[in-house]
Amino acid sequence: MNKQKAFTLIELLVVIAIIALLLAILMPGLRRAKELAKEVVCKSHLQQWAICMEMYTGEHDGKFMPGIDEDWSTGQYSWIYTLIPYYKDTSIRLCPKAKRTVEEGGALPYTAWDVSKTNPTSFSLLIEPTYKIGSYGINWWVNDSDLVNGNHDTKNKWRRTGQKNPGMIPVLMDCGFMLARPEPSDPAPAQDGEFLWAFGGGMRRVCTNRHTGEVNVLFMDWSTRKTRLKELWQLKWHRLFTPTEPQWPEWIERL
Repeated sequence: MNKQKAFTLIELLVVIAIIALLLAILMPGLRRAKELAKEVVCKSHLQQWAICMEMYTGEHDGKFMPGIDEDWSTGQYSWIYTLIPYYKDTSIRLCPKAKRTVEEGGALPYTAWDVSKTNPTSFSLLIEPTYKIGSYGINWWVNDSDLVNGNHDTKNKWRRTGQKNPGMIPVLMDCGFMLARPEPSDPAPAQDGEFLWAFGGGMRRVCTNRHTGEVNVLFMDWSTRKTRLKELWQLKWHRLFTPTEPQWPEWIERL
């Protein structure tokens, strides 16, 4: 009489142990691959914004949009409004690592901003809610505007393309708000995701560990590259921005 072959309990346990070991080996690699995929998508989004920016400046004699300071009540001159005619895919407004606002359950530092919640007015020209949400911010110093908030000198603004060393001038980047006004004196954030309004909404909005110790930045030569957090203070944010090295908090030193 033939007996049916079957796994013994010990054999089953050995198979389970092997599978568990393989998963333990593969999971870090899979997680890293997933993170890399999100970084690539984020960079792709910024490249699409580069096309939008290049078209806009090309149609306006090389000048960037005036910026939100011109009209806080409607949002008419902000990049998030003026560039609407240049793209159709609204998904490019969001980095894959920061797709939800705090109100939608997003957790710092991986959150999108919502101008309806943070601005003093509701941006009346932005009727569609989708257009009020994003996770990239413009370098305020590229805007062609004569208005100023706080102690920021508009004479330091770039205003237009065609500058020297454009590959060091940030235009759009991963950001905790729709704009940032970095200054050399800006301290590094004490903790990741510290998107404070203090210091004129400067480097704290940009310096966040969104992509494994780096952020994606679109530069004025329309190139996009990952930039380490410590390198942010070495870029040419405005005409008189001098490279500096602030005191690094522990969370940045560990990166």
